[in-house]
Amino acid sequence: MSTPRRDELDLPLVVTHLMKGVVYADAQEKVWRHLLQLQSQVRDHVGVMGLTVVIDESEGYAFLRSKPDDEDADRQVPRLVPRRALSFHVSLLLALLRKKLAEADTSGADTRVILTREQVVEMIRVFLPESSNEARLVDTIDTQLNKVIELGFVRRVTGQDNTFEVRRILKAFVDGQWLHEFDERLAAYAAQLSAPESEER
Repeated sequence: MSTPRRDELDLPLVVTHLMKGVVYADAQEKVWRHLLQLQSQVRDHVGVMGLTVVIDESEGYAFLRSKPDDEDADRQVPRLVPRRALSFHVSLLLALLRKKLAEADTSGADTRVILTREQVVEMIRVFLPESSNEARLVDTIDTQLNKVIELGFVRRVTGQDNTFEVRRILKAFVDGQWLHEFDERLAAYAAQLSAPESEER
């Protein structure tokens, strides 16, 4: 893989792809090569729009993030990357997937985390209220999984029905502090589910 010469570097190409979403080293090799050579120019370019570029070379991804509000408080720059409020159940799924990544890193096994639809269902089922309607439960979990795919944290494995890969970019959004705080809320939620019906009323 050759490194592009300085006069061949394409800043508009890089910025355009970043504005569209996450840039992955394995999926957008040309854009990735140019990005690595143009990091300072990209930072300057998106900085005037109130954005910063996050590049993780070891994990092979890059994306744009809004600067902290206090950095642009005086300029009142409108947010180009909006904050998204996630439902509890989508947050739950993200936390469980993030733990799968952590387990893979700890075990030293394959860094790719591949899960089947059935594994995802079983992983999240224990945290949901018991339901006598299995089809409805699976549909609910499918809805949450599709939302996570839409957010870019999971992708379908090509050629394998109902098989999914957890994207490692999830680590950039769900850190240890977030997991700790979510674990506390999850423990309270689990206690509420297990409480006798008479105590809930």
